[in-house]
Amino acid sequence: MRPEPGSVAEADYADRRQTAERVRRSAETLDSRVTPMVEVTGWLAAYRRAHHFHARPIPFGALRRWAFDPGTGDLRHETGRFFAIEGLRTSSDLDPVDRVQPIIAQPEVGLLGILAREFDGVLHFLMQAKPEPGNVNGLQLSPTVQATRSNFDEVHHGRSTPFLDRFIQRPGRRVLVDAIQSEQADWFLHKRNRNMVVEIDSDLAAHDSFRWLTLGQIRRLLRRDDLVNMDTRSVLACLPTAHDAPDGDGAGGDFAAALRHSFYGDAEPLHDLHAVTGCLTDVQALRVLRQQSVPLRQAYEDGWQRTEDTIRHRDGGRFEIMAVEVTAEQREVASWTQPLLRPCSQGLMALAVRRIKGVLHALVAARSDVGALNVAEFGPTVQSRSAPSRDGGGPPPYLEYVLGAAPDRVRYDAVLSEEGGRFYHARNRYLVVEAGQELPVDCPPGFRWATLGQLTELLAHGNYLNVELRTLIACAHACY
Repeated sequence: MRPEPGSVAEADYADRRQTAERVRRSAETLDSRVTPMVEVTGWLAAYRRAHHFHARPIPFGALRRWAFDPGTGDLRHETGRFFAIEGLRTSSDLDPVDRVQPIIAQPEVGLLGILAREFDGVLHFLMQAKPEPGNVNGLQLSPTVQATRSNFDEVHHGRSTPFLDRFIQRPGRRVLVDAIQSEQADWFLHKRNRNMVVEIDSDLAAHDSFRWLTLGQIRRLLRRDDLVNMDTRSVLACLPTAHDAPDGDGAGGDFAAALRHSFYGDAEPLHDLHAVTGCLTDVQALRVLRQQSVPLRQAYEDGWQRTEDTIRHRDGGRFEIMAVEVTAEQREVASWTQPLLRPCSQGLMALAVRRIKGVLHALVAARSDVGALNVAEFGPTVQSRSAPSRDGGGPPPYLEYVLGAAPDRVRYDAVLSEEGGRFYHARNRYLVVEAGQELPVDCPPGFRWATLGQLTELLAHGNYLNVELRTLIACAHACY
C-alpha cells in the first residue's frame, strides 16, 4: 500500500551540512575495494555483450498501442498514460508571433533515485548499467531507480522496478537529497522529476546490472563521452557542498583549488543569494510567455510536416518526431514500440567561469524556453540547439567567446547524451571555460554571476536551475 501524499514524517531528512562533509569524503575517494575502478569498464562491456538490447526506427504505422487521435492528431498511448506528442502554441514579448510546434506532454512526476551506503566509512552510490532506446551507445550509467509514474504504477504490465520501495514506501528511510527538478523545456511541456538520494545501512540482493561506486569514481567517469547519463548527472548535481574551503582560499592557486573554493568556500561572493535569485524573479515577473496546448494537427499549419516515418519542420532544422521498436532482455517489458524526439544536430552547452575578487564565479542566464513551467530558470552561459532562434536574431550572447577559447582555458569538454527514454541520439557538447578579465563582470540583463556553492544551494529547491546547468554543475565537480 502506498503512503498518502505528504507523509514526510515517515522519512528521516539528513542534516545538509553533515551530508555535505560525507559527500566530500566520497568525492575525494577515487577508488574503492567494493568496485575497483579497473573493473568498471569491463563490467559495462560484459553486461552489454551478455544482454541483448536493440532499438530500430520504424514507421508510425508499425507502432503498437500508440496511435494518432483522429480528431486532434495527437500521438498517444492507448492507456492515456506514459506521455503524448501534442501541439503547443507559444508567443512572448521577445517574439510576439504565434508559433506552433510538437511538444512532449508528460504531466506525471517521475522518480530519479540513487541509493547510498557507507563502506569503509565512505559513502558509495548504487549505479545501474541501463540501456535506453534512444541512447547512441545503448547502455549508460544510470540512477538506481529511473522510472516514470506509469512505470512504477506498472501500467506496462511488466516486471516491477527494483528498489522502488526504498524511495516511496519504506518508513524510516534516510533522505540525503529530495527535490523536484525540471527537464528540457524546449522539448517537454512542464516536465518534472523527483530527484532523490536515500541512504541505507543493510545489504541488498543487487542484480549484476548494479554496482556500488564512490562519488570520486563517478566523477572520473564523467570525463568520458556518453557514459554517465542525464538522470545521474541531475541527481548528483543536487548533492550539497560544505561551507569551508579544504585547500586554502583558492585566490592564487590553480584552477582545481579555485573550483573547490567556489563550491566549498565561505568567501564573500559578488552577489548575495537573494540578489542572484532576484535576477530570476525579475525575469519571471516581467517576461511574457504565452503557452496554449493545441491539437498536434495545428502544427502542420505552421511549417511542420508528417510523413510515414517522421514529423519534422520544413526548414530541416530543430528536431523531429520518429518511432522505434525495442527489444530488451533486462527491462520491465521485453519488447515494445514508442515515439521519440530526435534533434537534428548536436547542441552546445557552455559555462563560463572567472575569478572575481579572488573567488571563482559562474555566469548563468535566465532562460525562457517554450515549455517552461514558471516562465524561466537559470541555464548555462550558452545553451545552443541546432534550431535557429525563434526571433530570427543572431547567435546567442557569449557563443563566439566560448568557441574561441584557448585550449588551456577549456577545463571540461565532453559530449554527453540526453535522456534516452524520450530522445533519440540526443547529444550535446558540454564545456566549462575559464575566462579572464577580458570577460566583463558587468553582464547583460538576465545574466548573473554566482559562485558554484550558491548554485548548489539553489538545487535544494526546484525550478531554479535547468537540466543543462545541472549537468554542468556535475561536470565542474569532475574538474578537481
